[in-house]
Order: sequence, then C-alpha cells, then structure tokens
Amino acid sequence: MTDEDRVREDRLDALLSAVLGQVGGSDPRLRELTTSLVRHLHAFVRETRPTEDEWLTGIDFLVRTGHTCTDLRNEFILLSDMLGLTSAVDEVNHAGPAEATPSSVEGPFHAPAPPRENGAWIAAGPERRRGQLMVVRGRVTDTGGTPIEGATVDIWQADDAGHYDSQDPAQRPGNLRGLFTTGADGAYWFRSVVPSSYPVPTDGPVGRLLRALGRHPMRPAHIHYRVEAPGHRPVTTHVFVAGDEYLDSDAAFAVKEELIVTPVIRREGESYGVDGPFADFVFDVRLVPLEVAR
Repeated sequence: MTDEDRVREDRLDALLSAVLGQVGGSDPRLRELTTSLVRHLHAFVRETRPTEDEWLTGIDFLVRTGHTCTDLRNEFILLSDMLGLTSAVDEVNHAGPAEATPSSVEGPFHAPAPPRENGAWIAAGPERRRGQLMVVRGRVTDTGGTPIEGATVDIWQADDAGHYDSQDPAQRPGNLRGLFTTGADGAYWFRSVVPSSYPVPTDGPVGRLLRALGRHPMRPAHIHYRVEAPGHRPVTTHVFVAGDEYLDSDAAFAVKEELIVTPVIRREGESYGVDGPFADFVFDVRLVPLEVAR
C-alpha cells in the first residue's frame, strides 16, 4: 500500500466513523438498519471507486425512478423485483415450515379485487373469446391438512396477451381479479383464461437498466394469490404455468419449484360450466398457524 493509499484509507475510516457517530434517535431498529446501510454503502464506494459522474448518474437514475411512479405503477417496486431484493426480503420473512405453501413476490399490479362467488368467471373482457379457458381450484388448509373455512383467496392475473386490467383499456377495472371465500371444506374455485408470460414495463429507467445489463424483461405465465385466514399467517404467492420458457430466467427471480403447476387439458367441461376444452389447474394452499409461525 502506497502512502497515498494509506492517507485515503485513513480518511475514509475517519469519515465512516463520523457518519456512524451521528446515527442516533430513540428507535433501536432504525439505528441498526441505518448503521448497516451506511457501512455497506461506504464499502461499495471503497470497492468500486465510482467517479463523480458515475455517482451523479446513479442519483439521477433514482430521481427518474421516483418520477416514473404513479398511483398505478411503482417503479421502485419494479427495481426491487428486478434486482432480486424483493424475493430476498420475502425469503427472510417467510421461512418454513416445509409443509407450508411458499411465499413469493407481490409484484406491482395488485389492486383491490371484487368479491366473487366460488365458481365465478373472472375473465369478462375480449380475452375470454381469444384465450384458452381454464378452471382453477383447490383447498386452503393448515399445514396439517385441516380445511380452513372462511379463508379469503385474493386472485389477480394477466390475460392471454400478458396484460393486466390497469394496462389494457379493453379491460374494465377489476377484470381478471377476484376475492373468494372458502367454505367448510376449505375449497375455492373460479373460471378464467390461461395467462401468458409478459414483459415487465420497459419504458422507464428500470427497463433501460435491464437493456444495459443485457437482461430480458420477461416473467413466466402465472396467477397471483394472497390468502388470509384468522389465526394463520397470510401468504402472498404465485402459481406458475409448467412448461413456460421463462421459468428458469424469471426477471423477478420469484419462481419456486413448489409453485409450478401442470394443468390437465380436459375435453368435457360440463361439471364446471365450461363450453369446450379447458385447462384444469389444481393448487392447494397450506397456511401456517400463528402459534407455530416464525
């Protein structure tokens, strides 16, 4: 190490100590998080030595990310998803037990869903004429297999072209969304169309970052779930369609093997009120009782 290196390192050490010395306040968790964040950011600067222009470019990126946010779009959530940070935070907050349905990221498209009766169609737009019809059904139980009555199953999905209602003027608000309640047997079911894989929004700063990194923006086809029941830990998760070409390279790093479902193509839809062939998805949700949740 040269004399110049030693002077720089000593000054950086003194700067870090000075910044950490200003971390106070009455909230111990805030102090812990801020201290760790400062240490990691200063370590990043030491390791990568960004130029002043590079640092200002990074700040400008964050400013543009904020300006892109609207009531219907959160570019910071998208950034967190694309860096795998949302999945990392999800993982440290929802560990085991192994019998429970794994959680997954919420994504940027959740919105209040209209309450619907079990068996209802959630597809009411042009996708119902174009897309492959499907029935999604299953049970909500605890991790021991006991059915849970009165659980709410909040569903949202994209259509057969990869569009959510908030993105597509041809869809009414609330299309491809539904809030279902389980009966005494813990069962839920609904009718829809098979969703398509789709690109995350690429017209903002996060999309430009993905292109600069040589990454594709695609998410594999999936259905979003948020399931809640009194006395149990809620779970937000996905059901992914088996065979999708992007399962191994999900831009949001959200795929887990237990969440991949292979639909069965059925030719007779009389028992489910579906005219013609349909894809039959079966997905059971297992919730963790609060007394054993970690």
